[in-house]
Amino acid sequence: MKSFEYGDKEISSLDISITVTSMIIGVGILMLPRELAKTVNGSDGWISMFAAGMLAIGVAWILAKIATHFSSQGYYVYASAAITKPLAFAAVLLLSLYFLSFCAYEVRAIANIAKQYLFETTPVEVIAFAFLMVNVYAVSGSRVGLIRLNILFIPIVLLVTVLVLLFSLGMVDIKELKPFYTTNWKSLAAATKTTAFSLLGFEVVLFYITIMNRPKDAPKAVAIGVLIPLVLYTAIYLVCVGVFSQLALPEITYPAVELAKEMQIPGEFFERFESIFFTIWIMAVFTTTVMAYDCTIYGLRSLFPKPKHKTWVFVLSPIIYLMCMYPKNLSDFSKMSSFISYEGIVVSILFPILIHVVAKLRGVKSDAS
Repeated sequence: MKSFEYGDKEISSLDISITVTSMIIGVGILMLPRELAKTVNGSDGWISMFAAGMLAIGVAWILAKIATHFSSQGYYVYASAAITKPLAFAAVLLLSLYFLSFCAYEVRAIANIAKQYLFETTPVEVIAFAFLMVNVYAVSGSRVGLIRLNILFIPIVLLVTVLVLLFSLGMVDIKELKPFYTTNWKSLAAATKTTAFSLLGFEVVLFYITIMNRPKDAPKAVAIGVLIPLVLYTAIYLVCVGVFSQLALPEITYPAVELAKEMQIPGEFFERFESIFFTIWIMAVFTTTVMAYDCTIYGLRSLFPKPKHKTWVFVLSPIIYLMCMYPKNLSDFSKMSSFISYEGIVVSILFPILIHVVAKLRGVKSDAS
């Protein structure tokens, strides 16, 4: 008898593509148009987005290709054979801490935005706590079920975002997209770095490769998972520039949400579509947060296998809450974002590449065939 397609404990290449897309799409896009407008002239930010996107796709493909070499044994075992157990322990622990801080950042970000647009009189601490508790409940269940939840959420998120873009096209002023190609290379490089940080998230393949039914398809799947947010981010940026202008964007904290407020729906069927847009976007942030939470547990359980999954869930929850409440203002929150981005590049990209190089030189056994 053929088993139920979604009844097993493995995920397909489609699952990993949507998982990567879900991991990348988060609070970053809500602020990215503002950050790009601070640096580039006109709509030249698309150049930086294209450069950052190609770089991210290339790095994601390389990382997924490396991950296929430990698709059965896992990252920690592979690293231990390559660089000794103490160094491997440190590398995986730092990667777990990165995902932990990523989770805390998303919790605080959604609390800040929700307070501004939905719950003006509710303290940030209460919003963050409530959102974290939902994540605690979700991450306590099945890992595969959590990943497949993305298949339910992402189409809704993409559909609502496309609707916002379509209904906003009537307000786009082509003149605001000019001048073209007037930004110097230094500013474009700075904007490329900002965009690249917003495309981080594909590192989940380092852990989730072990539950893929066809690990050799991971590189292509991860590359597609990065491409989808890149196209979406570029479209949102160009529409925001056309609607608000490059000069006004730096003064708008969350341009993507404001775009939903300004959009015009024929017949005025909805008067406050931004509430619907933001509510749907919480689904995207939820999947990003809960997967970062799950990857933290995944990494720590490979180092400390004795504690049960739910034990780690409840041990980490107060730590995440304290971390997300650490920034006292927007300046501290911005510094936290930069720190996490640099941390991610080092521990989730550079370390695995270096470990793989050493493994190749030492002839460590690979799962890739």
